[in-house]
Amino acid sequence: MMPRIQCEVKVIYHTILIGMADKTYQPTLAGLRAFVAVANKQHFSSAATTLGVSQSTLSQALAALEAGLGTHLVERSTRRVLLTAEGMHLLPLAQVVVEAADAFSTAAGGVADPLHGSIRLGMIPTVAPYVLPTVLAGLTRQLPTLTAHVVEDQTQRLLAALRDGALDAAMIAVPADSDGVTQIPMYEEDFVLALPPGHRLAGKRQVPATALAQLPLLLLDEGHCLRDQALDVCRRAGVSVELADTRAASLATAVQCVAGGLGVTLIPQSAVAVEAARSRAGLAHFGAPRPGRRIGLVYRSSTGRDESYRRLARIIGELVVAEQPVRLVTDGADGQR
Repeated sequence: MMPRIQCEVKVIYHTILIGMADKTYQPTLAGLRAFVAVANKQHFSSAATTLGVSQSTLSQALAALEAGLGTHLVERSTRRVLLTAEGMHLLPLAQVVVEAADAFSTAAGGVADPLHGSIRLGMIPTVAPYVLPTVLAGLTRQLPTLTAHVVEDQTQRLLAALRDGALDAAMIAVPADSDGVTQIPMYEEDFVLALPPGHRLAGKRQVPATALAQLPLLLLDEGHCLRDQALDVCRRAGVSVELADTRAASLATAVQCVAGGLGVTLIPQSAVAVEAARSRAGLAHFGAPRPGRRIGLVYRSSTGRDESYRRLARIIGELVVAEQPVRLVTDGADGQR
C-alpha cells in the first residue's frame, strides 16, 4: 500500500498595492498628460503626436511619473501598450486632473482678456442716459463674448470703486485728477446753452462765453463733474457768474428747471436730442472757441491690459461718434497714471 502523501494547497489572491517610493512626490501635469494620452491611444507614437511632443519626451515624462509613484502604469511591448492593474485604477483620477487643468487654462484665458466674459463699466450721470443704448448695442455686435455690467455714479465715487477693484473701467470726463489710473480720451463734445422758452439768445449760434455774466447759471449738485466744468467755462471766459438759487441732482431736472424759467444751464451736445425732446427749453450755441469736454475711458494702470482697454476705448469712441454730433479723439492716452 502506497504511503499517503499530505499536500497543503495555498490559494493566493492578488491585490493591488500602490505605494510611492517617495511620500513627498507630487505628480507633474506633464507626466499625467503623458499617462492619459498613452492610455487613450495605446500607442506611444500616436500619444506623442496628440500632445505635440517627441516620443522620447513622452516616454521620459511617463517614466518619471511611474518612478515617482513607485509602480508601473503600462506594459510596454513592440506591438501594443496595455495598462497594468494599477494603471487602470489610477487612470480615471489622472483624467480628472488633466481635464481640470484644461478647464483652468481656458478660464484663465478669458480672465486675462477683459474683453471676454464680463466687465464692470462705470459711467457718469451726464453720459450714461445719452450714449448707453448706443454703446451697449454696439458692444453686443462687435464683442459678442463680452457682457457689460453698468454702474452709474459721480466721478469721484467711480474712481474710488475703480481703485478698490469694484469696477474694471469707467467712462468719465478727462483729464481726471487721480493717481494709479490710465486715461484714454475717446471723444470730445461742445457745451450748448439751455435757455428758458422765448429767451432772446435762443437759436443763436455765435454766443460768446462772456454772455454768461448776465445770466443766472443753474448748476448740478456738488460732486457732478459737469458743475465744475461749467464753473471752469466761466473762469476761462473771465466772468463772475450769478448762480441761480436752484440746484439740480440730475441734468434732466436742470433742463426742466430751465424750461420753467429758473435760470440757464450748460448741457453736453450728446444730451441735446434727448433733453430738447422732453422740454420746452431754448438752445443757443457758443462761438469759437467753443467750450466743451472730453470723455475718456479710465482703468487701473496696474492691470497690465493696456492693449485690450485701448481697443475697448476705440470701439466705444467710434460707436458714439457714429450716432452723436461729437468728435473722435485720436491722440491716444493722456499718459496720466
